[in-house]
Amino acid sequence: MSSDSLFKFARIAGVASLAAVAGFLSSCQVKPLYAISTGVTQKLSEVSFSDTGSRVGQEVRNQLIFIAGRGAGETKTPRYTVDLSVSSGTGGVLYLPSSDTSGAGRTTVTVAFTLKEAGTGKVLKSGSRSVTSLVDFPTQEFGKYRAILNSEDRAAREVAQMVAADIAAALSR
Repeated sequence: MSSDSLFKFARIAGVASLAAVAGFLSSCQVKPLYAISTGVTQKLSEVSFSDTGSRVGQEVRNQLIFIAGRGAGETKTPRYTVDLSVSSGTGGVLYLPSSDTSGAGRTTVTVAFTLKEAGTGKVLKSGSRSVTSLVDFPTQEFGKYRAILNSEDRAAREVAQMVAADIAAALSR
């Protein structure tokens, strides 16, 4: 086979593969998750979230209510309910031998959730999400306490956004 024939064959194969890839990509239907036509925004506004027993759990719940209701608050007549279980913990990771304390740490917030239809109790989605937030510990006790609270709040906001995205994806189906 001459190099001319080989070049023509490679060219035809390249054009054919480009046409095949274009055909496959044209069959994909990508649309925004929160588009009005999907109805996700309306469905999210009909979600009610269970109470939690901790300060961090309440932060997660408040963020979820804000995201789902677009700032309008929680619905009075929910079509969907979400059972939340929130846990958090902070631990030191950078040990300072001179003062026998930690100089930095990690705060981890974990949320387990179950999305159900309110009327039937049918489970639509369940899962767990976790976020770790880093924190520096100052030498003052109040500063350390405040740094831990800020770290918990940051992690709670982030994990709430992840859970809200999971719920929106489940409701878009």
